[in-house]
Amino acid sequence: MPEEPRLAGDGMVWLLVLAELLTFGLLFASFAVARWREPEVFAQGQATLSLHTGALNTLLLVTASWAAVRAVRAFEADRGRTGAHWLLAALAAAVGFLLVKSFEFAGKVQAGFDWATNAFTLLYTLLTGFHYLHVLVGAIVFAVLWHKARSGAYGRASHMAPASGAVFWHMVDLLWMVLFPLVYVIR
Repeated sequence: MPEEPRLAGDGMVWLLVLAELLTFGLLFASFAVARWREPEVFAQGQATLSLHTGALNTLLLVTASWAAVRAVRAFEADRGRTGAHWLLAALAAAVGFLLVKSFEFAGKVQAGFDWATNAFTLLYTLLTGFHYLHVLVGAIVFAVLWHKARSGAYGRASHMAPASGAVFWHMVDLLWMVLFPLVYVIR
């Protein structure tokens, strides 16, 4: 008899994902309402953002998601060494995002960006800063999973942790897929 389909990862990670999606949903709605109320302020603020940097970050996040899926699939097939390599690739893409975003933040500081000048700067800081912290957590998760995978901890019978890590990362990726157009593209 075939096994019943179930959600990937642990149930607790799904509760975390739900809580985070609700939190970000409120921030996204706040951004949209504030932009509707102060279109000139938001147009000026968004004009200072680089679409190229945002697109590069999108590519890095999607690459990390793809690598995370490949890692889980490798563990499910009892190819632990391959899974470890894919986790390292996911970690590298996550770190790439953190570096690109750090340079973006540093450039803003050097240009005199004040995080609380107006509604745009405040919400931009909250959204991108909170997302940055989630990417940092995801990178740490990938690093821990990679470390354990190198010692053969994961395989066909034991891949719940990498699957849960991938679920968390996909949430981070999904949040960016809303954040990038909302903050960087739609004007």
